[in-house]
Amino acid sequence: MNGLIAFVNLVDRLNERVGRGVAWLTLLMVMITFVVVILRYVYAIGWVWLQESYVWLHGVVFMIGAGYTLLHNAHVRVDIFYRPSSARYKAVIDLFGSFLLLLPVVAVVTYASYDFVADSWVRLEESREAGGLPGLFLLKSVILLFCILIGLQGLSLAARSYLVLIGHPEFQPEEEETEPI
Repeated sequence: MNGLIAFVNLVDRLNERVGRGVAWLTLLMVMITFVVVILRYVYAIGWVWLQESYVWLHGVVFMIGAGYTLLHNAHVRVDIFYRPSSARYKAVIDLFGSFLLLLPVVAVVTYASYDFVADSWVRLEESREAGGLPGLFLLKSVILLFCILIGLQGLSLAARSYLVLIGHPEFQPEEEETEPI
């Protein structure tokens, strides 16, 4: 049991750190977007590489931040029944949801994207746009990093749910604060 607890804590810490780190990229993305707008509309200057950089950052933030989002129970859910339910019911739903939905989808995405990413690395693929960014193969690698981080967090969620079901209430997810509409 201690190994399972250690695994949950390790994965949660990993995704917490990765999520907080990648969050800083949103600030960089906003600053680059601001520069692009000023250069384009004030000085009539446009660089494709600069425009691509904020689009790539956007993809990186969403893909790498997905594990952090799952850690904090912030993914979109159809939670008509889930939100008002007991911790035990939520743990059952999370356990089965992880094994029957999340992890199989992660496995399919990993399988489907591996050759796509590997081929990009073999060719050291660059942007197709003239003047675009080199290193598109690095951006495509984020797909596999996404699979690793969200897969680990899915396993952590399943383990956390199992721990709640066997009597470890300290592993219940935090309750969300909701504002009245």
